[in-house]
Amino acid sequence: MDLSNFEKPEYFVNRELSWLKFDDRVLSEARDKNLPLFERLKFLSITSSNLDEFYMVRVASLKDQVHASYQKPDIAGMNPKEQLKKISEQTHELVHNQYHTLNRSVLPALEKTGLHLISEHEKLSEKQKEYVDRYFEDNVYPVLTPMAMDSSRPFPLIRNKTLNIGALISKKDKKKGKEILVFATVQVPSVLPRVISIPSEKEGDTTEILLEEIIERNIDKLFLGYNVVCAHPYRIMRNADLAIDEDEAEDLLVEIQKQLKKRQWGEVIRLEVEEKIDKRLLDILKTEFDIKDEDIFYISGPLDLTMLMKVYGSEGFDAYKTSKYTPAPVPAFQNDKDIFRVIREGDVFLHHPYMSFDPVVNFVRQAAKDPDVLAIKQTLYRVSGNSPIIAALAQAAENGKQVSVLVELKARFDEENNIVWAKMLEKAGCHVIYGLVGLKTHSKITLVVRREETGIRRYVHLATGNYNDSTAKLYTDCGIFTCDERFGEDATAVFNMLSGYSEPKRWNKLIVAPIWMKDRFLKMITREADYAKKGIPSYIVAKMNSLCDPKIISSLYYASSCGVKIYLLVRGICCLKVGVPGVSENIHVRSIVGNFLEHSRIFYFYNGGSEEIYMGSADWMPRNLDRRVEIVFPVEDEQIKKELKHILDLEFRDNVKAHILQPDGNYEKQDRRGKAPLNSQMEFCREATEKAEDHHKKERKEGSRVFIPAEPAEDIEE
Repeated sequence: MDLSNFEKPEYFVNRELSWLKFDDRVLSEARDKNLPLFERLKFLSITSSNLDEFYMVRVASLKDQVHASYQKPDIAGMNPKEQLKKISEQTHELVHNQYHTLNRSVLPALEKTGLHLISEHEKLSEKQKEYVDRYFEDNVYPVLTPMAMDSSRPFPLIRNKTLNIGALISKKDKKKGKEILVFATVQVPSVLPRVISIPSEKEGDTTEILLEEIIERNIDKLFLGYNVVCAHPYRIMRNADLAIDEDEAEDLLVEIQKQLKKRQWGEVIRLEVEEKIDKRLLDILKTEFDIKDEDIFYISGPLDLTMLMKVYGSEGFDAYKTSKYTPAPVPAFQNDKDIFRVIREGDVFLHHPYMSFDPVVNFVRQAAKDPDVLAIKQTLYRVSGNSPIIAALAQAAENGKQVSVLVELKARFDEENNIVWAKMLEKAGCHVIYGLVGLKTHSKITLVVRREETGIRRYVHLATGNYNDSTAKLYTDCGIFTCDERFGEDATAVFNMLSGYSEPKRWNKLIVAPIWMKDRFLKMITREADYAKKGIPSYIVAKMNSLCDPKIISSLYYASSCGVKIYLLVRGICCLKVGVPGVSENIHVRSIVGNFLEHSRIFYFYNGGSEEIYMGSADWMPRNLDRRVEIVFPVEDEQIKKELKHILDLEFRDNVKAHILQPDGNYEKQDRRGKAPLNSQMEFCREATEKAEDHHKKERKEGSRVFIPAEPAEDIEE
């Protein structure tokens, strides 16, 4: 298979610019007036937190490349400098649209509901001023640490992502007879609430003010004897990409702890300032942070809109929010049977957050208590703050079971959290593994080894998402329980590979990265192309978070050119172009941005009618396929296959939350005039609830229709 004709830079989209398109899709939800008002607030907040992480990692990485004089172009033919220039342009436009949405649409709509968010202290009434000043004296003043800069005091360390107020203060120099300007700064304390309720002018209304406004109003009390010339909030973003030399690190845990401290000193890569900031104050910030004009953002409103999640939590506005969904019980476990007995009766499918995550927690809990369980082995990438799974693993070790846990210390922004868990598990007697040198372990697998009458039996849980009971309510993920011995043998081999150096000669069922997975996917794509060339119907359907591996994309182009119908659900980054003549005319791409974060990975190959379906932890990205330990597993149970085909079918018919990739690179929602709306996420909620309420009903009969049509999915007629 010659892919050289499909590897031209003009056939690819730059990864970072594609990510910005994703954040724009998130912002489009905030602009959608059909959404409940407070849900729009939430999407504005998510846009901000997304952008923060993008800068701290992706933009930081590009800046490192520029500093190192790295000139190699990416798959779209852009060198790091060109990428940074384009990113700056598009990010400024995104931020402008974000604040335009907030100021022109969301805030006025909030006012009409009776919620007043005061972001300018000058607008307070006399009664409110009194309340705010008293609040400052009692709660804020004792916590603040004002810092001035002069010949004896250097510019202070400003911490990453913190909100600060910069001020110019002046005092008359009696000797020289003139005013001397001094720079001063105070950090808005993160230990205090950013959004504070204050008395309303109108009974029944809710009024809230931002903490920085309270401090700014009272800032003269911090610099007695000085005249405050001006005061403006500002915020910086630092390079937070950890540089860890694992080959040289004697102890990975200690090395990561050292590197985490350095995050506070990283290069400043973004500065946000109030739009009306005094130029003299800005010049000082620019000089001290050594930042270029293109990395300065002039904000027409409150800095750091992640605080809108606090506003979202305001009480009394449930009518303006989507009703909270409670995950439905998993039908297979709606009985008094022992969890291991249920799994012995057949593979069990889980679809979160529509189905409860409780069976996963109960699986580990029961294994911890069961006297017949000999060993528990699990990979942990991200876990919740008060994880019941961690508690169960510790309990299992204390109960004398062999417990082996791989805790991925390099899980970005969860490093500190994972270090705490690793130490706690070790203290409880668990054998803790930190993974393989140079590779992140991103796979989601649990193995329980149990002594039974017939001998040793292995129970396995495999999933597309993390063992995090909190995000399991927010992320869409799939998983299975099985005690198929072939999966059990493979699971044992995975943990032996992680804890030692043994590399299995073959795998029964699992496809494991970084060694075996990419080649396997390429072969399956080529197989569909071979079918198409023979005139046999051929389909590829894949659902993932990101698609940017050049070899995979080139292979998809080749398959498309051979006549394979390809349907892709890609939530975030997509470096593939659609509609390129002779290259990608048979490829359809859509992205679903909804109430839940689409996170599951499902891969379908028609295979001449002998359909193959896989699920797993890996996206089609170089980092997943080449630099991580990932697992993709086949789905063999016919009923579960049916479920997954139904999931894909419904998502390809979504006409409410789906954004369709156009040949010009933009994403557009479908025009559904005259069509009944279909929101796949809400439909899954309804189905899961109905199944749980009457799980004795026969499984849904689907008939024999091909679930993926030959053309982009039609909407349901009214």
